[in-house]
Amino acid sequence: MPESLTITRTFAASPEAVFSLWTDPAKFATWFGTDAIPVPAETLSYDAVPGSSWSAVMHLPDGSTKNWVGEFVEVTPPSRFVMTLTDEPENPARATVTAVVTPAEGGTELAMTQAGAPMSDEQVAGLTAGYNAFFDTMAKILAR
Repeated sequence: MPESLTITRTFAASPEAVFSLWTDPAKFATWFGTDAIPVPAETLSYDAVPGSSWSAVMHLPDGSTKNWVGEFVEVTPPSRFVMTLTDEPENPARATVTAVVTPAEGGTELAMTQAGAPMSDEQVAGLTAGYNAFFDTMAKILAR
């Protein structure tokens, strides 16, 4: 069972614009929820400073909510961003998400890796679909 998953995509945007998706709270709330799941601004506590905590509430289509928490680990503009996250705030275990931003032909490559506990095939499939939806929304934000 894998303990990490990496998804990579190239965007037609500068490294600074791609990196801002991680540090700008409004942009983060937009892509983190995707087009289908709102993360209302009033539920977001997000100041991308290493050592500080963040939290967000997703409002799912079925009317339920998902509470996310984590910590900012590394913020190195415009190339590397590391944070922890979980949707089980009472559980001290956290996954680590690392975003590596590099110039690429035609724009900027974003490689996003989630590492933590071993993942089942079903979890890998769900994360892959979720991260690709994140990237689709990121592309829309960058095209504005």
